[in-house]
Amino acid sequence: MDSQTSQNSKNKVWLISAIVIVVFIAALLIWKSGSDKKTNQSVKQQKTDQTVQKAALTVTVIRPEQQNWQQTFTANGNIAAWQEVVIGSELSGQRLTKVNVNVGDQVKRGQVLAEINSETIRADLAAARASYAEAQAVLTDAITNNKRIQQLKNTGAISAQEATQYQTSQATAQARLDAAQAQIESNQLRLSQTQVVSPDHGVISARTATVGSLAQTGQELFRLIRDQRLEWRAEVTTTDLYKLQQGMTAHIISPDPAQPAVTGKVRMIAPVIDPQTRYGLVYVDIPTTQALRMGMFVKGEFDLGQKLALTIPQTALLLRDGFSYVFILDNKNRVSQQKVQVGRRLGDRVEILDLNPNVKVVSSGTGFLTDGDLVTVAKAIPETPLSKQLVNTQEK
Repeated sequence: MDSQTSQNSKNKVWLISAIVIVVFIAALLIWKSGSDKKTNQSVKQQKTDQTVQKAALTVTVIRPEQQNWQQTFTANGNIAAWQEVVIGSELSGQRLTKVNVNVGDQVKRGQVLAEINSETIRADLAAARASYAEAQAVLTDAITNNKRIQQLKNTGAISAQEATQYQTSQATAQARLDAAQAQIESNQLRLSQTQVVSPDHGVISARTATVGSLAQTGQELFRLIRDQRLEWRAEVTTTDLYKLQQGMTAHIISPDPAQPAVTGKVRMIAPVIDPQTRYGLVYVDIPTTQALRMGMFVKGEFDLGQKLALTIPQTALLLRDGFSYVFILDNKNRVSQQKVQVGRRLGDRVEILDLNPNVKVVSSGTGFLTDGDLVTVAKAIPETPLSKQLVNTQEK
C-alpha cells in the first residue's frame, strides 16, 4: 500500500516537470519567433529607406561654361540740344509786322525769321542823311575860307587869332560831318535789326514771336537747335563713371517700340559731379532721327567691350526668399545647396560671379530638390576640367 502511494507521487512529479518543460519550450519558441519578426521588419525598413533615397529624383548635370559676352552698362538721361540758340529782338518800342517761321521749321544761316516795323527808323535815317548833306556843305565852305585866310596870314593882312578861328571852324565842320555820318550808320544798323535773322543752320524749337506784339530789347522771340544736332545726357553714378571713356558706343532706346535703338558716341564726360544728386553727366552725340526728340527721358546702354563670363542655364538657377541658389553634385551623387551671386543675362543663360568653374551643377529639377538629397544622374558629363579646355582654346 505504501509502495503504491509512493509510486503515484513520483508519477505526478514527472508529469508536472514535463508540463513545465513543455511550457518553457513553447515560451522560448514564441519569443524567438517575435524576435525574428522584428529583425525581418527592421531589415525590410532599411531596404525600403535605401530604395526611397535612391529614387529621390533623376537629374541632369552640367559644368559652368565661360563665354565671351559683350559687357554693357545701362543709364538714363535726357535728350537735349547740343547747342540751343536764343534769338531775340535788339530793338525796343517797335511792333512785329511779320513772323515767317514756326516751331519745327528748318532754317538756314541769314534767313529772315521775323520783321519789325521800320517806318520810324527809315524816317530817322532820311533825317540823318539830310544832316550829313548840310554838314558836308558847311565843311566845304569852311575849308575854302580857311585856305584863303591861310594864304593871307603871311602877308600880315589878318591876325594870327583870326587865322586860328578859321582853322577851328573847319575842324568843327568836320566833326559835325563825322557825327552826321555816325548817325546815318546808327540808323542803318537799326534798320537792319528790323529783320530778325537766323544766326546758323538748324531747326526752330520754340517761338514766342507774335504779329502785333511790341518788341523789347533782349526779348526772346525764337529758340534754334543748331545744325539739328541732339545729344543724350546720361546720368551716371560716381562709381560707374570711371567705366566709361570718350569715343565709346552707346545705344539709346526710343520710347517708340517700333523704332530701333539709336547708336551714338560718347563726346565728353563731365569733369564735375553734381553734389545734390551725386550723378555725373555723360554727353553722347546722336544722329538726327525721328525716334528721339528733345526733352525725352530715355534709357540707353554703353558698350564696355567683351568680357569672359562664367555662365549656367537659367534652369539651373533656383530663386528662394529673394536669393539665388544652385545645387552642386558631389562624388556620392548627393546635392548640396549653394548661394550664388548673379551677374549678366543673355538669352537662356545667366552669369554667376562666385562659382567654381569645375563643379557639377544640377541643370534640371532644382525646384524639387533639398539640401543633401541623393539623386540619379541621367546625363554624364566630361571629366576634362573646364580650365584645361580654356587653356587649349587659348593656345589655338
